[in-house]
Amino acid sequence: MHNNLYTYCLRLGDTSLILGQRLGDWCGHGPVLEEDIAMTNIALDLIGQARAYYSYAAEMEGKGRTEDDIAFLRSERGYFNVLLAEQPNGDFAMTMMRQFLISTYQYYFYLELKGSNDATLAALAEKSVKEVAYHQRHSSEWIKRMGDGTEESNQRIKNALEACWLYTGDLFDADDTDREMVKAGTGVDLQKIKPRWESKVKEVFSEAGLEFPQDVFMVLGSRSGRHSEHLGHLLSEMQVLQRSYPGATW
Repeated sequence: MHNNLYTYCLRLGDTSLILGQRLGDWCGHGPVLEEDIAMTNIALDLIGQARAYYSYAAEMEGKGRTEDDIAFLRSERGYFNVLLAEQPNGDFAMTMMRQFLISTYQYYFYLELKGSNDATLAALAEKSVKEVAYHQRHSSEWIKRMGDGTEESNQRIKNALEACWLYTGDLFDADDTDREMVKAGTGVDLQKIKPRWESKVKEVFSEAGLEFPQDVFMVLGSRSGRHSEHLGHLLSEMQVLQRSYPGATW
């Protein structure tokens, strides 16, 4: 059970860490000052979530590693973030579409995780769901504004949807760890939250004038550590200080 719980915490932490890292790249480059600050705050929320799940993972592992060791000293195949989180920022439309799809998923995921029989996971979910509720609202408003805006904004958000959608199947690609965690009353049944996610996405897309994609080929693999080519480049940048100066502290 501890092995499953350790892996589960890594997955949750990894998705938040990698998405937070992506959003952090917008700091100082946002389209307007208010949005620059908003994206940076969302990134900080996500990094905070990652720290919490990594700390619990380190406790479960029992090898004396810290959250920093887990965050910075693993190879690419040792990360289990959802594939959508590692996709490049692209333009603002791409960033918001990626955020909306993941935040909507995280919202329903953490709502369910609040009922976990693991007290620590339930408490972390209680805190996380409050944060991702804001992330979801913020990004959904941008989806609507761009979809129902100018001809250019509409085309950009459609392009973003096309680029992101093939990774959404990976969000719900449950494996044995997921199934064992559900069986133990500790984890979340992904097939239970998928209809809720789809319903909310359809609702927002309808207001934005976007069609809900059908019969799209899905790219999978995050739960076994298989990633797109983008994660390796992101990690090389993220880990360079820790790799160059092991154990460095401020």
